[in-house]
Amino acid sequence: MTEQRARVLVVAGTHGNERNAPWLLEHWQSDPTSLATHGLPVELVLGNPEAHACNRRYLDRDLNRSFDPALLADSSRSELEVARARWLLALHGPEGERPCAVVLDLHSTTSAMGNSLVVYGRRPADLALAAALQARLGLPLYLHELDAAQTGFLVERWPCGLVIEVGPVPQGVIQQRICTQTQLAVEGALAVLAQAAAGAAPRLPQRLVVHRHLASLDLPRREDGTPLACLDASRQHRDWWPLAPGEPLFRGAAGGSIPYTPPPELADAGVVWPVFVNEAAYGEKGIALSLTRREHWPVPHQWGVELARLLRSDQRGAPL
Repeated sequence: MTEQRARVLVVAGTHGNERNAPWLLEHWQSDPTSLATHGLPVELVLGNPEAHACNRRYLDRDLNRSFDPALLADSSRSELEVARARWLLALHGPEGERPCAVVLDLHSTTSAMGNSLVVYGRRPADLALAAALQARLGLPLYLHELDAAQTGFLVERWPCGLVIEVGPVPQGVIQQRICTQTQLAVEGALAVLAQAAAGAAPRLPQRLVVHRHLASLDLPRREDGTPLACLDASRQHRDWWPLAPGEPLFRGAAGGSIPYTPPPELADAGVVWPVFVNEAAYGEKGIALSLTRREHWPVPHQWGVELARLLRSDQRGAPL
């Protein structure tokens, strides 16, 4: 009998100091009945074991910025995370030993993102999965695109991929609420994918609420790079809340407020919606918050058709 292909890859611990999803992953591996897979074959993988063992985000470079094709093809690059990215693709990539058509990348954040979704680019299958999951669970969606400074994301290397992002939770800390929300989102995604794998386009809403990436802002800094101000208290834990020009955004050490002034490229954007506000890991990337525009997109039927086609065409993998 021909062995069936594993269709869905679930990755936890892409960042080694995000502990909640890896804790769940260990539980799912020890008790497969604890994760409702809805009959789908699923591969469960710890993304960066070495960084996880050290409770560090990464050792050599960010694994979730290490999947750029040019980087992977460069034989001179031997960083641990680049090697790990090559291994993940060799084992579970579309042409790997145990290939998967869909990847769910599980993350936690210090920002007050709640239980949320992240999509990179506008592939129809990605948007169909996000739309169906938003309809089921009401999860907000951050669409990240057109950012030359942030590339090489894991989910981009699979035919369909979605990031599940849950917060706030401190780095290195496991919290029941974060784990519960993560499991809820994973099981919801697997239910949608199972429907598509059964040959039916998933039920999609008429509209998708999208927070589309516009730009990222850093803290005001002195010439030596040290922070001149911190986030204003009124903006802390206000991910997904509107921000208008002139409203307080930063505050100096002496207590003076610094209002939001749109960068030149957003001079005419008006109200924006910040996300990943004060994310601890983004300081090294020069990001204090990212700015988005809230949009309502019509959901074409073709999105669901593409997701169903992708799942139906992948019929040869085996369950874990």
